[in-house]
Amino acid sequence: QVPLVESGGGLVQAGGSLRLSCAASGRTPGTYTMAWFRQAPGKEREFVAAISRSGGITNYADSVKGRFTISRDNAKETVYLQMDKLEPEDTADYYCAARFFGRLSSSRYDYPTWGQGTQVTVSS
Repeated sequence: QVPLVESGGGLVQAGGSLRLSCAASGRTPGTYTMAWFRQAPGKEREFVAAISRSGGITNYADSVKGRFTISRDNAKETVYLQMDKLEPEDTADYYCAARFFGRLSSSRYDYPTWGQGTQVTVSS
């Protein structure tokens, strides 16, 4: 498995921005599909965004479309989630995930490798 380490979470006011990073190591860059999921207290983990191996294809949950942007830098083995116009409903622990076979997926069950998560809190 590829170790994944998230960073960039924190406390921000509604309307503000944060950029999350997910650093991967131990595998040839660009050989895995990456995604971000989030889990709010008392709720199930939900899909946020995914990006293809090359970075040319992305997919977003309807709730974040137009506000969040997923990108990757394969040279740095890092995936980013730029979050703008944050809302209190975005408050959650955010996790990055990787899969080495298959295409983009919004199902958490398709991703065998996960990071430890980073907390995002949006105040109203």
